[in-house]
Amino acid sequence: MLVINDLNVHYGVIQALKGVSIEVKEGEIVSLIGANGAGKTTLLHSISGIIKSTSGTITFEGKDITKDNARDIVVSGVTQVPEGRRIFKGMTVEENLLMGAYLRKDKDGITKDMNSVYERFPRLKERLKQKAETLSGGEQQMLAMGRALMARPKILLLDEPSMGLSPLLVKEIFKIITDINKQGTTILLVEQNAKMALSVANHAYVLETGKIVLTGTGQELLNSSEVKKAYLGG
Repeated sequence: MLVINDLNVHYGVIQALKGVSIEVKEGEIVSLIGANGAGKTTLLHSISGIIKSTSGTITFEGKDITKDNARDIVVSGVTQVPEGRRIFKGMTVEENLLMGAYLRKDKDGITKDMNSVYERFPRLKERLKQKAETLSGGEQQMLAMGRALMARPKILLLDEPSMGLSPLLVKEIFKIITDINKQGTTILLVEQNAKMALSVANHAYVLETGKIVLTGTGQELLNSSEVKKAYLGG
């Protein structure tokens, strides 16, 4: 579904990604783990068209989207939930969700999808007219995910969805992620909580200083002595 081949990205003279190649098959959850500054967010931004690569290719459903603009990439079915949520704090919950559907014209479909988001996230329905800035951290993460789902993505790019959340909320967010996947949305997950990320992954990659250094199934990497030492506390 999504194939990244030999991707290189520079910020001026600094090379952030060095020949990165990964594949995400339809229906999978693929996790990408690595330390801060490894290049994980840069990779997601490259897929979303926010950052342009120096060389290499990004192919989605057989089409080269490497040079496409961010708007066209969203239209093709790729949606990102950014690190830090990036909700519109001065807008209501309802307005935030509608922003996720800003490229859509099908009013009936938008209403149906809004109701689906409320079923998935009942707390958002309770806070429909509240300003987004009044929500808790967990509720803001749910809003960011709900907003992304309003674009009807074929693949959802999740950037650090558990950041700043309590252990109980982290479990809840990961349950939601697996539920979204089971209902047909492919997921590429960037996450510092390596144990949780690998436990839900069909396939996973380890990114270090801009390079893929390990790959395997989620279970294989959970059992890897290198991964245990570097990311799982022994």
